[in-house]
Amino acid sequence: MTAVPGEVLDAIEAATGERPAGAGMPVAGGDINHAVRLGECFVKLNDPGYAAMFEAEAEGLAELAAARGGPRVPAVVARGVAGGRAYLVLEWIDFGQPRRNGWHRMGEAVAAMHATTAERFGWHRDNTIGTTSQPNAWMTDWVAFFAERRLGHQLALAAEQGAPTGLIRDGERLRDGLGGLFSGYQPVPSLLHGDLWGGNAAFDGDGAPVIYDPAVHYGDRECDLAMTELFGGFPADFHAAYDAVWPRDAGYPVRRTLYQLYHLLNHFNLFGGGFARSAHDAVRRLLSEIG
Repeated sequence: MTAVPGEVLDAIEAATGERPAGAGMPVAGGDINHAVRLGECFVKLNDPGYAAMFEAEAEGLAELAAARGGPRVPAVVARGVAGGRAYLVLEWIDFGQPRRNGWHRMGEAVAAMHATTAERFGWHRDNTIGTTSQPNAWMTDWVAFFAERRLGHQLALAAEQGAPTGLIRDGERLRDGLGGLFSGYQPVPSLLHGDLWGGNAAFDGDGAPVIYDPAVHYGDRECDLAMTELFGGFPADFHAAYDAVWPRDAGYPVRRTLYQLYHLLNHFNLFGGGFARSAHDAVRRLLSEIG
C-alpha cells in the first residue's frame, strides 16, 4: 500500500463527492511516474517539476474526449501539486481482452478521431513525448512544422546527448530537403494522439477501444498510423478498418519511415543505446528517396 497526500484525497472528494481511503495499491507498467490505484481512481505522482507535464496530459485527454466517435480516454478527476508532489488523478478503467471485432472498432475510432481537424498544425501549448519536450506552436505549413518542431528539435537534442556526428549531419540534410517527401501530398491538421503505440491502447470491460498517455497535437494523421506499426505494431484488423473509413495516401510507406524516425530519435534521447543506429538507417533510407 502507498500513502497518498491528504490534499490529493481532498481534491478527489471535491470532484467526486466521495473520499477514498488514504492508501492505494501500486500500479506497475510506467517508467516515469509513481502510480497507484485509489478506489475508482488512477493516481500519478511525481516531483513538483512535473506539474506542467500533468497539466498538458489532462488537457490532451480532454481534447481527445471531445472527438466525436473517437476512442474512449480516461476522464480527468483532478490535478495539481500537494504535499510536495505533482499529481494527476484519472478515472480507473478495468481493461479486458479485445473481443473478436475489437481492433476493427479501434481502427474505426482512430479514423473518427483523425476526422477532428484544426485550421493549423500544432496545439495551443507545448507538451511532452515521454519526458522529452515537444514544441507545438501553431504553423500553417506542415513540412515547415515537422522540419522545425519535430525533426529539427529531436536532432538538436540528440546532438546534445552525444549522437554520432554522421547521424546529425545526415539528419540535417534530411530536414532541409523534407519537402521532397511530400510531392502532391498536403495533409490536413488532424487531431493526433501523438504516441499511439501498443502500450497506450487497450479495451475496457465492454470491449470499447481506449487510448491514454497522449502527446496531443494537430498534424498529419500518418504520424499516428506510423507509430501503430512501430514497437510491435497494431494487428491487421486495425489497419483494414481504418483504411475502409479513410484510406491512406499512396506515399504513406515512405513517410511512415519519416514519422517513425521521430520516435527513434526520441528513444535515443531518452534511452541512448542502439536507437542512434536505427535512426541513422532510417535517415539514409529517406535521403535515398529524396535523391
